[in-house]
Amino acid sequence: MASIRARLAVGYGLALTATLVAFGVALYVARGAAADQDLATEAVDEAMHALQVVHAYATQERPAVDFRPINGRYVESLTQGMGAELDRHSGYFFLFTHDDRTLYVSPPLRILQAVDPTSYGTLVSAARELVSEGQGIKIQLPDEVRGGTRTLLFAMRRDTTSGSRVARVVAGVPTTAAELAPALVVGTMLAVVPLIVLVSLVVAYWLGGRALRPVEQLINEVEAISDGRSLHRRLVPSAEVSADELGRLTHTLNAMIARLEHSFGALRRFTADASHELKTPLAVLRADVERAMHPTTSPVERLVALEEALQEIARTTDLVDSLLTLARADEGRFDLVRDPVRLEPLVRDVFETAAILGEGAGLVVSLGPVEDVTVAGDAGRLRQLMLNLVTNAIKYTPAGGRVDLGLAQRTATAEVVFTVRDTGIGIAGSDLPHIFDRFWRADQARSRRVAHAGGESTERGGSGLGLAISQWIAQAHGGTLTVQSRLGRGSVFSVVLPMSAE
Repeated sequence: MASIRARLAVGYGLALTATLVAFGVALYVARGAAADQDLATEAVDEAMHALQVVHAYATQERPAVDFRPINGRYVESLTQGMGAELDRHSGYFFLFTHDDRTLYVSPPLRILQAVDPTSYGTLVSAARELVSEGQGIKIQLPDEVRGGTRTLLFAMRRDTTSGSRVARVVAGVPTTAAELAPALVVGTMLAVVPLIVLVSLVVAYWLGGRALRPVEQLINEVEAISDGRSLHRRLVPSAEVSADELGRLTHTLNAMIARLEHSFGALRRFTADASHELKTPLAVLRADVERAMHPTTSPVERLVALEEALQEIARTTDLVDSLLTLARADEGRFDLVRDPVRLEPLVRDVFETAAILGEGAGLVVSLGPVEDVTVAGDAGRLRQLMLNLVTNAIKYTPAGGRVDLGLAQRTATAEVVFTVRDTGIGIAGSDLPHIFDRFWRADQARSRRVAHAGGESTERGGSGLGLAISQWIAQAHGGTLTVQSRLGRGSVFSVVLPMSAE
């Protein structure tokens, strides 16, 4: 397939050729019309010259016209001297009287009358039809010298002299000179147009290459970046394209590369974190299975090993389910049920579960005012969202702390707000922008198990996917999930959802 540069050059050449051809046709037609007008003017001048000869002869007190008897009646005719004087002037012309009788015929036309009476009759009829000065009519006559035919253009001139017996003169001139001008135009165009088109193609090809040189540079730079390992690089627009469409294309590509770099980075982190999260439970599972299969293991130890393996399987299953949920959400293949959901009984159910979890962790879990509001959504996913926030608050609140739940509505904006407030360890300001990232934990160096009062221990941190799933659920319901926190002073998670119109 031809390059853009070649296609531009060919397209420009074709457009230029069509323009030149159209111009040549218009010039040919215009030149032909102008040549016909010039011929008509020349024919009128020839007729005027014949009239001047008649007038000059008459001023010498010699009669130009007399009356002769023809068929019993006297008719006007030129005198012998006037006829001889006009015969001295070569050319094609007639002299007509006021009653359209032919008063004089020039020698070449008399020859035509003798050789081809039919053509002569046609010519006389056409000459008599000329009634307006400057009007031209083309007649083809036999060419006695060269053979074939020749074309003459006839025009008429009136004699306005008072008392003149000559009413008008019709004169003709050959069209050879007029036909030469359009032919010269055509010949010139045929000789010049190919040269112009050839030069234009070369210039257009050179200009196309110059204009597309920045595009070639962009292609080379993008090819160097597209290997996936150089996404940190950016395209540098040249000075000549910084403000035009190519400059905009460069900025758009840079923005796309930045998004790709972020996506590739997130994918690599996601893969590494998922591998890390799965590595530990798989190692524990292998150790428990090997211990259970050892021949020296007692039945009691074997049951303990299998119970630990079952716990790790359940934990790994939850992790895989969370990953699958997020993957489907990213692809837009996770459809939510859209039913009216009353949040008041849902919040109370979550509170009962939170109270049991809080009792085991030595925390006080309280439920504030709860308003009976309805939203459109998936009750199961909304419950998962609330439980994730409550479980997260309990995990990060030391024994003796408290977790408060609340549900209120904003009448002015037709929204409902679910809040979870804790007195836990809080989140540093530098960590707040990352808490909804997948597999991200604010305290990654700590052990998963932290001791509580009374010697009991509880798991902290989880897989780092709970808040990411919670944010997706909130956004899927047309809401938002926000957090306010200070290190060492607890956190407040707020879910804002639009109320149902029903």
